Amino acid sequence: MGIGILATGSYLPKHEVGNDEIAQRVGVGADWIERKTQIRSRRYAADHEATSDLAVKAAGHALDQARLTAHQIDHIIVSTSTGDFPQPPTSYLVQHHLGAYGAACLDVNVVCSGFVYALALAHSLVTVNPAARILVVGADVYSRILDFTDRRTAVLFADGAGAAVVGAVPEPYGIIATDLASRGDAHHLIRVEAGGSRRPASAATVARGEHYFRMDGRGVRDFVTEHVPPALRALAAKAGVDLADVDHFVPHQANGVMLADVVERAGLSGAHTHRTLIRYGNVGSASVPVALDEAHRTGALAPGDLVLLAGFGGGMSIGATLLTWGATA
Repeated sequence: MGIGILATGSYLPKHEVGNDEIAQRVGVGADWIERKTQIRSRRYAADHEATSDLAVKAAGHALDQARLTAHQIDHIIVSTSTGDFPQPPTSYLVQHHLGAYGAACLDVNVVCSGFVYALALAHSLVTVNPAARILVVGADVYSRILDFTDRRTAVLFADGAGAAVVGAVPEPYGIIATDLASRGDAHHLIRVEAGGSRRPASAATVARGEHYFRMDGRGVRDFVTEHVPPALRALAAKAGVDLADVDHFVPHQANGVMLADVVERAGLSGAHTHRTLIRYGNVGSASVPVALDEAHRTGALAPGDLVLLAGFGGGMSIGATLLTWGATA
């Protein structure tokens, strides 16, 4: 048996925010936003929705597709950098709302690479217990921590959730290889400066805007350009395949212009690159699973297709997985 993805699910909030609305808030033109990012619209969570609410809905769709009940799940892993609270873990809230009380739960915070990291952990858990079924969720609500005076970030980020059920699958399907990389020397490129133990929340930190999401856009692009294509080539070499043979590339939806550059530099022009950022923006940890779910539900993925998942972002971090698609519900 192999280990692979049995089902997928996603949830995007109903509130759609177009470039015209964002342009008015940040003081740029709508055409400038699309030219710089290729994003045309995005979704924001309703006032009553938190990260766990989005995660529960995406998880429910994945469970329905897998024809599983919450009681049949052994582990829940939630990847998020915008959890409901500092404590308890968001995965425990997801467990509670699903009623999955037989599952052991944990959160992963590797920002936009988190879903791929969580998949790697799920792979290990099924290796130890081949009968296990793991619910992996990537969910973020970035609209709550955006500074709308900062056009570098406010035009990019949005809210959403994606999920997958991981378990044993018959060969030759399933995960072929995974590679994870962390570069703490670049930790300053993406950050929220206050609210932790080093700089606790106070009236002063709020007044200085230190709880907003911050990003050095040029530094991030340089990091991605330098490190992501070689990481993808190294993963392919480890798996004994050629990137030219990849059928589907499902990347983190960071920025459309940067994504096109990654595709060219990595030699993935022959693959179908799945892009959801045009309609949903950058939804952090949810980027990869949302794009994967859309590809799956639209019938774009066929059994035997070689699929490359890739996340990259804060930390800085890179996570990539190669799998042979198939044996899904």
